[in-house]
Amino acid sequence: LVYHVVGTTMEIFKTSVGSWIYPEPNIFRIGGVPLFTGFMYSCIGSYLCRVWRLFDFRFDHHPPLWAMSILSIAIYINFFAHHYILDFRIALFAVSIALLARTKIYFRVWITYRSMPLLLGLILVSLFIWLSENIGTYTKTWLYPAQLHGWSMVSISKLGSWYLLLIISYTLVSLITKPQPMQPE
Repeated sequence: LVYHVVGTTMEIFKTSVGSWIYPEPNIFRIGGVPLFTGFMYSCIGSYLCRVWRLFDFRFDHHPPLWAMSILSIAIYINFFAHHYILDFRIALFAVSIALLARTKIYFRVWITYRSMPLLLGLILVSLFIWLSENIGTYTKTWLYPAQLHGWSMVSISKLGSWYLLLIISYTLVSLITKPQPMQPE
């Protein structure tokens, strides 16, 4: 629910400044934004909640939740503020890497735990979201200004945007689920 509100608020703002449009007419719209867009964002949060429980996530060197919360707030503010002041995206990437560089996520497949760097996991999920976004624009569910006269791939820079949005979602989920350390075997 929280991520639905966070996503819908951002969508209303981003469409109002022309970042993208929803060309098809629809009945359920809030400020020019179809209601389903908030559900797209909340699906990411729901996915994280589900896989966290299903794969029994455990962590080594997880950053403090207060630090992840401050980073997430800064990311969210930057999504709005970069239209009016400097874009701090590079600094936000650097802070996220500094916070998560040592973090390892463990996930259980059947009875065996496997692991990977959390940064790699977040980048992979962001990549799949970006690929899905390309499908969404190809089917004209929404369009970026450069796609109004014909489809083209979504800019690779949007992969970074999805990574930052995923940090927000991950933080919201971690505030509820509380990252547990991996127990030595």
